[in-house]
This record gives sequence, structure tokens and C-alpha cells, in this order.
Amino acid sequence: MARCVLLSFLDWYSGYHQIALKKSNQEKTCFITPIGAYCYNTMMFGLNNASATYQKAIQRCLQRQTGRNDEAYVDDVVVKTKSNDQFIADLAEMFENL
Repeated sequence: MARCVLLSFLDWYSGYHQIALKKSNQEKTCFITPIGAYCYNTMMFGLNNASATYQKAIQRCLQRQTGRNDEAYVDDVVVKTKSNDQFIADLAEMFENL
């Protein structure tokens, strides 16, 4: 990142909720309310290995560019650009990969 002209910091705080749980695991997230019992359909904070699972998903999505023009750690991604002219192309590549 030292020789980069521009850095764009992205925080995907709701990214966990984009990853679906297997049907067999949904019943393990059950909770009860006064109006009934509910189960999560998507991954949530607090589950064992949720961070590792999300990190793996992000790494898989951005594998063609990780280390070259982006760095990802859990729900934070830094898009790094070495020239002003390349900035939009680097962002477009990242969004296309996602």
C-alpha cells in the first residue's frame, strides 16, 4: 500500500447476512418470541466460524485481484490504486467480482 496513490476503504457490515445457511443448520439458530419460533436463514454474527466462513467467501470472490489491487480482512476491503487513471477500473473490477 506504500506506493499507492489512492485507497478506497469499504466496510461490508451487513455482508454476513448475504451468506445462506444450509437447511440442516438453520434449526440450530432457532429462537422463541411471544408470537412464535423463528430460525435464521442466513449467517449471523456470533456463530462459530462465522468470521472464518465470511473471510473465505470474500477471498474466493476477490481471488483474481487480492494482493494486486485489493486487500480483504473479514468485512473490510481496501481497494488500492497505483495511478489516478486506474482508480475507477480497479473499483469496477472489485464490484464485478463480487
